[in-house]
Amino acid sequence: MAGTTYPTAQERAARGKALRGLVPRSAHAEFTPRQGRTDPVTVLDAQSATRLSELVPLRYARMLESPFRFYRGAAALMAGDLANTPSTGIDVQLCGDAHLLNFRLLGSPERHLMFDINDFDETHPGPWEWDVKRLAASLAIAGRSNGFSDAQRSAVVRGAVGTYRAWMRRFAEMRHLDVWYAKVEADDLYRLLSDRGNAVIRKRAGLALAKARTRDHLHAFEKLTHMVKGERRITADPPLVVPVDDLMPGVERDQVEEQIRGLIERYGRSLPSDRRALLEQFHLVDMARKVVGVGSVGTRCWIILMLGRDEQDPLLLQAKEAGPSVLAEHTDASRYENQGERVVAGQRLMQATSDIMLGWERAEGIDGRQRDFYVRQLHDWKGIAVTDTMRPRGMRLFAQLCGATLARAHARSGDRIAIAGYLGGGDAFDRAVARFAETYADQNEADFRALGEASRAGRVRADAS
Repeated sequence: MAGTTYPTAQERAARGKALRGLVPRSAHAEFTPRQGRTDPVTVLDAQSATRLSELVPLRYARMLESPFRFYRGAAALMAGDLANTPSTGIDVQLCGDAHLLNFRLLGSPERHLMFDINDFDETHPGPWEWDVKRLAASLAIAGRSNGFSDAQRSAVVRGAVGTYRAWMRRFAEMRHLDVWYAKVEADDLYRLLSDRGNAVIRKRAGLALAKARTRDHLHAFEKLTHMVKGERRITADPPLVVPVDDLMPGVERDQVEEQIRGLIERYGRSLPSDRRALLEQFHLVDMARKVVGVGSVGTRCWIILMLGRDEQDPLLLQAKEAGPSVLAEHTDASRYENQGERVVAGQRLMQATSDIMLGWERAEGIDGRQRDFYVRQLHDWKGIAVTDTMRPRGMRLFAQLCGATLARAHARSGDRIAIAGYLGGGDAFDRAVARFAETYADQNEADFRALGEASRAGRVRADAS
């Protein structure tokens, strides 16, 4: 507009470079638990208080399987720790839980297989460094689990952070629309791994891509449902999948069915008109409560089975409870009143392409409480890395993919030019974050032991049955 001035690309880059004087890149190596840091079990128990009490022991059992599984469930602990680490003050849309298993293969609406971030329960605006450090620490912890040496773990982490830096510098040179169109397709991914990897990596990559393409909604439909007296029903697999008919007695069951049916009908209003028209061609057949992930265990999550033209035209939706992000108390308030909308908006902003059925709604439970949900397809060409069998070279390649993907996601919402100016062409930031990752891996192990001691003392109950 006339009379409005905007900083030039050169000025934005200079601003980022000047921030090195205020926050040296080497400062990102620092991590010391703040004085009066809240007991980790207290933080986890506070989260558990809002969850389904009968599933909380399963959550703790999963977290106690290994330090890495603990880390996946401890995003709230790290959010508090990251809030006390150095930051440049440049905000982006954060994933909020950018550990390495939240990067995976996904299907696009155009039926292309993509590599992208998957889980956005904790998405929230905040300092770009937080996602980078969450990813870096996850790689260090996974490397320890796999028996990697100190040097091997450092190389993996520096591979991720260095690739993030290199790609952020590339995005800083690109036009806005070109950044928005940037994506990683599976065929490009396979060529990259074939060029840089060995025969074992190429073989595993090929098998992973082929397997992901089979894990579509029809595969999920056959795996998760069966016929009962001529009608399609969700198959029970307690405690992981419990059909509503098995979950509660008649009156309460009818109330839940009515509420979930209303949730799905109303959620359609959050979809674009063309996708709302598609949803309206399906009718609800069955529903079941599902246990998902590690950190999400105990939140309310439903599988909804819908059918279209006949018994072989399914739509499987997942309606997942959305509470406030673990980052919320450490950043500015969310602009969204509905936490489901917060998740959806963050996902659409960060992903190169999102599920066509992604939407949100609010529903009242049988306890009279209002809860927010986001809805998406249950399975759509998803493939997850098997990190516990990775060797150092394979994990470093995977880490580089994660770093590049995170840079693209951040570049869509934050000042990529200023971030690139701050990072520069050297590896000072890479080395600093690699040191941070090792120090935080030590903290994670201490917190893991604290939960184990609480379980043995009877303070919390851990039970996977």
